[in-house]
Amino acid sequence: MALQTSPFPNRCAAAAHATGWALILPCFWFLDRLIAVCKSTTFERKREGTCSLRPLKVFFGSITFFLLFLVTAPIALLGFLLWAPLQACRRPFCYHQETASLQNETHRGLELEGTASFVFASANLCLLPDSLARFNNLCNTQQRAAAIGECIAQGVGRPNVRIFIDSPSSCDTLSPSNSILPTSNTFTYGATDKQASVPNSNSDVVYIPFEDTKEPSASIQHNSNQNSNQQGRPGQRSAPRALLSQGLGQLGDVPWEVSTMFPSHVDILCLEEVFDKRAAQKLTRALSPLFAHILYDIGGYACQPPCSCSSFKFFNSGLFLASRFPFVEAEYHCFPNSKGEDALAAKGLLAAKVLIGKNVKQQKLVGYFNCIHLHAPEGEGAIRCEQLNMVTNWIANFQAATRQPDEEVVFDVLCGDFNFDNCSPDDTLEQNHGLFEEYKDPCRAGPGKEKPWVIGTLLEQPTLYDNAVNTPENLQRTLENDMLRKRYICPPVPAAGSPLVYPETDQPWIGRRIDYILFREKSISKHCQTEVEEVSFITQLAGLTDHIPVSLRLNVRMDS
Repeated sequence: MALQTSPFPNRCAAAAHATGWALILPCFWFLDRLIAVCKSTTFERKREGTCSLRPLKVFFGSITFFLLFLVTAPIALLGFLLWAPLQACRRPFCYHQETASLQNETHRGLELEGTASFVFASANLCLLPDSLARFNNLCNTQQRAAAIGECIAQGVGRPNVRIFIDSPSSCDTLSPSNSILPTSNTFTYGATDKQASVPNSNSDVVYIPFEDTKEPSASIQHNSNQNSNQQGRPGQRSAPRALLSQGLGQLGDVPWEVSTMFPSHVDILCLEEVFDKRAAQKLTRALSPLFAHILYDIGGYACQPPCSCSSFKFFNSGLFLASRFPFVEAEYHCFPNSKGEDALAAKGLLAAKVLIGKNVKQQKLVGYFNCIHLHAPEGEGAIRCEQLNMVTNWIANFQAATRQPDEEVVFDVLCGDFNFDNCSPDDTLEQNHGLFEEYKDPCRAGPGKEKPWVIGTLLEQPTLYDNAVNTPENLQRTLENDMLRKRYICPPVPAAGSPLVYPETDQPWIGRRIDYILFREKSISKHCQTEVEEVSFITQLAGLTDHIPVSLRLNVRMDS
């Protein structure tokens, strides 16, 4: 599908849609507040303590918002009658494009040197309407969206510093997230920083002499991501682990780390559960200085497909895709088999083709990037497997229709919230799906078995605000501790009627990893070779979401 900035074919339809939504919004907001005032988070309950005013607040607040809801309901009905029919002509996403220099929109590494590294990141943000987010023990959706946008911009916008240790016994490289260079910006929950800028594509290189017999004792001041649950104290952290021991963790074939910040110079960012439109707009404003091309408000509303008798979609897909590279094509598909509460949202697949640049022969270099959010309820693996079948077919059809003979494909990535893990007995069906024969998972040792260094990405919701996990530094320390991790990461789901035996003898406790970044080699150019440079589990959004973001740094080498 050709990309247009507006989801509507003309200004008249866009204006009518905006008018209809403006009539709906007051009633929607009062309903949202009616539910929110009755549902508090553990942080709010802890802050209020034994305050006797809480029942009064709930009583009078619920009456007030209910009356306002009734008053505005007739107006909302008129708006709905205008808004709903217009969904039949709405394109399935909004496209935000910033004016950016050609240097920032292309990757010249493959053209000049025949090799380049691409960084992909994925995060589930739980940016639902505030009342619904509270059922996940999260609140203040708009403030969280602003804070998340600034946190991501802070991490991604840092200089891309590569640090090499000059040591007879070590040639490890420190990743940018563990740089010994201090950073100075500190973000407050809900703050807005207008000064974010696009980093240079060139990396600064710092060489550090290092004696094997000495252990560095320097400490650095690390910025802490502060939110309403985090005190404004700058955290102190010892010298990066790479200077103290082995650098990036390297058990087996994949370098990995637990990082307190997003990697610098992320090329493509996929976000899930950005259901709230205003939250999506806040993220777009925060990230657009770094990502010139953003697709948001992805998915359809009302009946999907339009004019059908399928379930009514109250929410979009929640997907949000930000890219440094321009989109050539993009296509969205909605899963038709969702059930229960998942049927209220237009979850599905977003497939995109991006223009990377040119190679030494001046051929176009492109990449394919696919985002999904699968069916959520536990015990319904058959639905997820059916959705994975659809995903493989949709991706194959999209690539067959958009691939040109004069182009070289340098990467093919699939990421998102799969809502199943690789350690739960209840997810055996999904773990053995054929998708994992097509796409490589750098964290997976085999069906039902993770690599020993892997960390679960789904946090226990009741303990989101515990001191051990409410700051990036604390969450990092917790994830690196096997005993602490099992208290805050969701455990595997047992098969129905069977007791859970986990972990196996002499195996580490990992927990549920449901956020994936996969890559495929079969579909890329025969002149390209890929290698995983780094997998990261990111703690920068501690206290802001119930998932741990992940990133993948993929090196691509192209034969001349």
